[in-house]
Amino acid sequence: MLFFAIFAKENNLISILVKIKDIANALEMFAPLPLQEGYDNAGLQVGLTEAEVAGVLLCLDVTEKVVDEAIASGCNLIVSHHPLIFSPLKKITGRNEVERCVIKALQNGIAIYSAHTNIDSARGGVNYRIAEILGLQNVRILVPKEDSLLKLAVYVPLSHADAVRKALFDAGCGHIGNYDSCSYNINGFGTFKASEECNPFCGEIGKLHKEEEVRIETVMPAYIKSKVIASLLSVHPYEEPAFDIYPLKNSWEGAGLGVVGDLPCERDEKDFLNEVKSKFNVGCVQHTAFTGKKVKRVALCGGSGASFANAAISAGAQVYITGEARYHEMFNYENKILLAVIGHYESEQFTMDIFKDIISRAYPEVEVKKTTIDTNPINYL
Repeated sequence: MLFFAIFAKENNLISILVKIKDIANALEMFAPLPLQEGYDNAGLQVGLTEAEVAGVLLCLDVTEKVVDEAIASGCNLIVSHHPLIFSPLKKITGRNEVERCVIKALQNGIAIYSAHTNIDSARGGVNYRIAEILGLQNVRILVPKEDSLLKLAVYVPLSHADAVRKALFDAGCGHIGNYDSCSYNINGFGTFKASEECNPFCGEIGKLHKEEEVRIETVMPAYIKSKVIASLLSVHPYEEPAFDIYPLKNSWEGAGLGVVGDLPCERDEKDFLNEVKSKFNVGCVQHTAFTGKKVKRVALCGGSGASFANAAISAGAQVYITGEARYHEMFNYENKILLAVIGHYESEQFTMDIFKDIISRAYPEVEVKKTTIDTNPINYL
């Protein structure tokens, strides 16, 4: 190690160690953990974040064979779509596969990280990748997040309004649909009187002061509230800035489950399903009766998304594709929409490609491999 340090210094090289936490941060920048559903358990499952990354193995499901593959290939980080640990573990004795995976991973210094419904809900996530493979255009969220937005109103002296707006936008405020840097600004004046304990930016202690100000209003996802407030306080000139935060009932189009988009041209129902079967290597496509309509608008949700079929109908889709649906659910949509079920694993298989893109863009020097193990528990005869 000393030799390497001297060699690097003499040859003007800089060695930057990529740690487990760096990979986790890159994934969470793309798909923040607060986007996950309440039942989920995304994030670090097993291991220490300070360990240096030797290699990353990607998978949909963590099984003993996948952990063995990570050991054999020298990877000390497994990134999965489905969390290894869903339910709390009261004991870890090796009585089932989950416990055995945890034990084997810890024994071999392997960390396990999962990005599940957070990457399902993120823009550019799983459902966007499915839409890309199908060639859909004008893609948008099918079921937007609810109760996830806040409105911030802050009062700023005219001299610092631009700096405060920039700080808020840089922190993630002001996104509405495909627009960013959105705000509403009202000019007025504020009054205040500084006490003896104050160190006012303007005005005199003990005297009523009147200052021209701007009320800046903007929106933000609730999960970045702390970051936004810290950015605001770092640039606002007042000793005690005045600001208000309100919950919004608006749907948030920036995140949510499923997507809907349009095909470049109309397709026959059967031809389209055959194309889906081919592109996703599906052993069997289950579907409701053909409606006789041409397919132009397609809605989809990877995994267990049958409950969003009504949203697909409301969006004007002729076809709704998902990974799973129950027998009795299939009766509900006769003559309303063509519901196609392609398998849970098949609908989410390209999640590994998203993981690889995120990690390789952030840390191109890190070796990233997709598992060679087919973890699909469903077989077709």
